[in-house]
Amino acid sequence: MTTSESDNALLMREAFAALQRHDLDACTALMTPNFVINIAGMPAARRGIPAWRGHARTMLTAFPDVRLSLHDVVAAGDRVAVRMTLSGTHQGEFMGVRATGRRVEYESSEIYRIEDGLIAEEWICSDMMTLLSQLGEVSTTKLAAMYFSGYRFWCGAALGGLAGLAIAGRRRG
Repeated sequence: MTTSESDNALLMREAFAALQRHDLDACTALMTPNFVINIAGMPAARRGIPAWRGHARTMLTAFPDVRLSLHDVVAAGDRVAVRMTLSGTHQGEFMGVRATGRRVEYESSEIYRIEDGLIAEEWICSDMMTLLSQLGEVSTTKLAAMYFSGYRFWCGAALGGLAGLAIAGRRRG
């Protein structure tokens, strides 16, 4: 890792430490004025520090005891990839869901672009299905059905292959 890449990784660790302290001023001091927010599932990018503050306040209001556990911080060129777990207690409205008092824990994979020593853009891909299921918005049955529906082809192919082997074995025997 070059010095610049090392500095970029350190910058992101500093930003997440500030967010963990709920110090939004310290976070935004590390961003470009035209910061760009890309969140998986959102129809369009949001721009600017006020937009970021709004997202951060929503999260911190809904989960005031949020804990950010960084697992990986990997820098390459002007990009930094972060894999983390977020956990906390649902104590305020989040995505239209009133406070449930439930503990949640979910993963997020994020990529950041650094420009002139500041955070210029983010791409966030959080496991919202796990979060929403923990809030009671998605039933476990529906979640399991969605999970297994993605494997229908492979399960069918495997069962067909096993049946073919069993039939071929009987013919030989």
